[in-house]
Amino acid sequence: MIHTLTLTDLTVTRGERRLFNGLNLELKAGQALALTGANGAGKTSLLRAIAGLLRPDAGTIAFRDGDGNLLDERTARGREVHFLGHQDALKTGRTTREELGFQCDWLGHTQHGFDHAAEAFGLQPLLGLEVRRLSAGQRRRLAMGRLIGSPRALWLLDEPMAPLDVRWREAFADQMRRHLDADGLIVAAVHDPLPIPVRTLDLGGLG
Repeated sequence: MIHTLTLTDLTVTRGERRLFNGLNLELKAGQALALTGANGAGKTSLLRAIAGLLRPDAGTIAFRDGDGNLLDERTARGREVHFLGHQDALKTGRTTREELGFQCDWLGHTQHGFDHAAEAFGLQPLLGLEVRRLSAGQRRRLAMGRLIGSPRALWLLDEPMAPLDVRWREAFADQMRRHLDADGLIVAAVHDPLPIPVRTLDLGGLG
């Protein structure tokens, strides 16, 4: 299980523009990090690099277990990392039940993962509806279901609160606290402050 995330001298560019250079960071179990900065500063690119979806120009990304042992990157990402991006990655032709079930099964669910996810994000009344009929907030709650249905150590979240109303922001804040209390880690790109204790990394940017 991932206990520590370490970035060492990380450099990422997009096109001809360098987003950040020589970035160093260590995040341990039970900690959350908020990535802030202007649009285009590199918040999403950093999340994608940690997730293995973008190759850094220089530097290393390492995952270690509770004993300090280095974990295989592919195995750690495949089994212990959730990436929740701007795009919810949902199949609109499926029902909510089918989509949540697929996500939980594909990612490796706990015995009662589906039920826990549906309860945590109020999905029970939506289970019979096609995903295409859901509002933006309902779709985000459905996408968040995978975090609960298939528990993983490291959550990478890109503007997770954006489509949610006050009630579901509070519900998700509670789930984030539970995750951290269970020695999880969170890295979230945000514009608005997260309702949990966090460290902050400001990537700046020109806006």
